[in-house]
Amino acid sequence: MHTPLRLVLATATAADSTHVQQADFNGDGTGDAAFSASTAYVNGKKGAGLLVVLYGNATGVSSAKRSTISQNSAGVPGTAESGDHFANDLAYADFNGDGYDDLAVGSAGEDVGSDVDGGTVTILWGSASGLTGKGASVPDPAPTSHDFWGRSLAAGDFDGDGRADLAVSGTTATVHVFKDGFSTSGTAGGRYTVKPPVIGTGGLGPVNLTAGDVNGDGRSDLVVDGYETSTANGWNRNYFVPGTASGLSTSAARTLKPGVITAIGDIDADGYGDMTYGSASGPAQVTGITQDTGNVPGTSETGDDFGFELDLGDINGDKYLDLVVGVAGENIGGAADTGAVTILYGGSGGLSTASGTQTFAQSTAGVPGSDEKGDMFGADVKLDDVTGDGRADLLVGSLENGADGAVTYLPSNGTKITTTGSRTISPNSSGVSTTGAPYFGANFAD
Repeated sequence: MHTPLRLVLATATAADSTHVQQADFNGDGTGDAAFSASTAYVNGKKGAGLLVVLYGNATGVSSAKRSTISQNSAGVPGTAESGDHFANDLAYADFNGDGYDDLAVGSAGEDVGSDVDGGTVTILWGSASGLTGKGASVPDPAPTSHDFWGRSLAAGDFDGDGRADLAVSGTTATVHVFKDGFSTSGTAGGRYTVKPPVIGTGGLGPVNLTAGDVNGDGRSDLVVDGYETSTANGWNRNYFVPGTASGLSTSAARTLKPGVITAIGDIDADGYGDMTYGSASGPAQVTGITQDTGNVPGTSETGDDFGFELDLGDINGDKYLDLVVGVAGENIGGAADTGAVTILYGGSGGLSTASGTQTFAQSTAGVPGSDEKGDMFGADVKLDDVTGDGRADLLVGSLENGADGAVTYLPSNGTKITTTGSRTISPNSSGVSTTGAPYFGANFAD
C-alpha cells in the first residue's frame, strides 16, 4: 500500500559497499530504525507528518527508546502545517562526517511561500543522543522547475571520495545530486544534476531512487525507478546510472528490467551488488521469483503485491544477504489485503527457494495481532541488526486499524527470523496521534 507521496527504498549509505549498511544515529554500534508517519496530524494540522526513530539495543527495538520528531520539534526547520507530509521519504548517511549517521527528510507537500507543494528537504543531525531534532534545510536549487521537492531521496557515495552524497528528485526527470557532504548549516560541498533518458510524462518524476555499488568499483550507482506511458500504472521503466570518479554519469546510463522498487546488495558475496526488482504489473515478482515458484509460499494472484516492498540484510551471519519481500495485498482466510512477508535466503548461487524460505502473517503463531481486512502487513519491510549481534532482525510496517499503522519487530535467533521476543510498536505508544490515518510505519529509511 502506498500513500500519495510514497517514495524510496534505497539500500545504501555514504560508505557504500556491496553489503547493506545500517543506520546508527547515536554511534553506539547497534542499528537504529527510522520510519515515517507522513500523514499524521501534528497539533491539529492534518497531514503535517512526523517521523519516529527506534534505537537498537540488546533486547531489540521498542517505543521505550525512541525519538518522535515533527517540524514543531525544537531545532527542526519549518513549522508543522496541514499537508506538509514531513517524512514522506527518508535517507540516512553521515552527511557531516562526525561519525554519527544523519537523516535526510523530505517534506514534499510543503508550501514554500506562494509555491504550493514546492516541497523541502531537511537534514537532521545524529549525535551521542541520537536524532534530537537539530537540523538544517537543503535549499531547492530550481523551485520554479518542479513541485514536490524531496519526493524521492537516496544517499550514497557516487564519486567514491568517502563523503556522503544525496540524490533528490521532484516532479521532473531531473535528479539533483548534492556531493561531498554537508556543513551543519545545510551547505553541500557541491551540486550537479543528472537526467536519465526518458521518465515519461505527466509531471510525476521518478517514483523511487535506490543507491548501491553494483559494479564493485567502490562507488555508489543509482537506480531510478521511473514513469513511462505504455502501462496503466506507468511505473515500469527503470534506469541504471553508474557512479564514476566525477559522480553519476548519464552517458553510461542504460534501461533495466521493469520494476517499481529496487533493492541492491551482494546476495552471493562475489563482491558485486545485485539488483533485485519488485514489479508492479500483474502478479508481482522479484527477479523472476513469484509465488508460483517452487517452495515459495502462496499462489500468484492479482493484487497480492508480492515484491512491492523489498529489503536486504544478513539474517544468519553467513555473509550472504537475505531478502525480505512484502506481500501486503495477500488475502488470508477470506479477508482481503491482510498481508504477509516472505524471506528468501542468499547463498553462493544467489537467492534460494530450495529450502529455508519463511513466511509470516499476523496469524502466524507468535506474531502479535491477527489477520484483518486491510491490515496490509508488509506495507514496508526493513532488515536491520537492532540488537548488535551481527544478525539482521526484521521490522514490518502495516496499516493496522484503518491506516493508523503499526511496526512489528521479529528478531533473528542467529539462523533465521523467529517470533520469540516479537512485539508491536504502535502510534499511541510512540506519541503519534491516530486522528485521521497517520500511516505509521509505511516507509522505513534506507
